[in-house]
Amino acid sequence: MSDLKGKVIIVTGAAMGLGFAAADVLAAKGAHITLVDYNAEALEKAKSELSTKHPDSEFLVVTADVSVEENVKNYVDQTVQKFGKVDGLYNNAGIEGKQAPLIDYDIEVFKKVIDINLLGVYYGMKYVIPEMQKNGGGRIVNVASVGGIRGVLNQTAYVATKHAVAGMTKNAALEYGKDNILTNAIAPGAILTPMVAEAFKQVNPQDPKAAETEYASRNPTRRLGDPNDVGNLVAFLLSDQNGYVSGQVIAIDGGESNMYGNS
Repeated sequence: MSDLKGKVIIVTGAAMGLGFAAADVLAAKGAHITLVDYNAEALEKAKSELSTKHPDSEFLVVTADVSVEENVKNYVDQTVQKFGKVDGLYNNAGIEGKQAPLIDYDIEVFKKVIDINLLGVYYGMKYVIPEMQKNGGGRIVNVASVGGIRGVLNQTAYVATKHAVAGMTKNAALEYGKDNILTNAIAPGAILTPMVAEAFKQVNPQDPKAAETEYASRNPTRRLGDPNDVGNLVAFLLSDQNGYVSGQVIAIDGGESNMYGNS
């Protein structure tokens, strides 16, 4: 399928995990992509792999810390300079922070999580939306997480920021729907990315695979999600096939969020 042919999409946190997986799916569907990440070496490796796999797509790499407003403005400016427009933004970059009870949470870590997970998403929308208005519309997908629709033990900063992302998404949808800008958030559950693998190491340092297996056993599907599961949803939401879905926070967790509080 090439339903994104010619579309220009920015993907943050693109060097690995959900960002890389989404970029792979988007390129397969014909999009040109700006790959954004703070890790320059991993970013170049991602570009090389994607360029080889998808020779008909063009890729721009921009090393950026999404918590720095000028960095965000720069990745948007560079995208417009190279491609002439921005059709889509996948606001994916984020961190978990540390696991600790609320009263023991390190305030400096808390602030860093806010800067990346919340302000990074805000800055992305702040600078992309005016470009979309010039272009007659666009699509935005922010990453909330199931931590944006429920609580998660010992992850206060992460949960707080992801709930805030869900709220900003709804506001953006209300304010800019008139400009043909549809804004949604996705709420992935346990998708087997490097960040999730690291979380399992924190849960059970001696045997993280056991923690993974135990978590998966509670899911209705009896498995963890694959990054491509998320990439396919993101591709739909960023495409013209999505003509009327906006302001939604869509869980992609195998149905597990329906069980919380009932097991």
